[in-house]
Amino acid sequence: MKKEIIYGVAGILAGVLLMGLLAYKSAPSMMMKEATSKYDFETSVEVFEQTATDMGWKIPAVHDMRETMANFGKEVRNAKVFELCHPEHAYEILKLDDERIVSSMMPCRVSIYEKSDGKTYVSWMNTSLMGNMMGGVIADVMGVASRESEAMIQSVIE
Repeated sequence: MKKEIIYGVAGILAGVLLMGLLAYKSAPSMMMKEATSKYDFETSVEVFEQTATDMGWKIPAVHDMRETMANFGKEVRNAKVFELCHPEHAYEILKLDDERIVSSMMPCRVSIYEKSDGKTYVSWMNTSLMGNMMGGVIADVMGVASRESEAMIQSVIE
């Protein structure tokens, strides 16, 4: 009887450890998304910016990472990070005290960059997953924002 209990507890602990390891290893691929663009870098940037604007989103800043790194004497491939804001979505979170905790993730960001394989890629955070973990108004707003940003991204990916 004691052996069965020891084996049972050991099995449960091994299962918990294995699940924790799997969650740890898969978290980055669940939180961040990446897709290949169907365009070159410059066209990807132009199409993405136009689509975002057409969908009512604002682009308060575009960080040209190649230019920024050049200022520090470093050479990297093309990479631009877009700050995206939809004032109505942002307002739904910022008007409430408890929900303001996610303001450090605002505005939403999308990156378009080149890799050494010569292709252009797009990356973005899985805001829907993040919002679902928070629940309530945050989940609702981040779910809508996620669907809209995915639609923007679809304009440039294969």
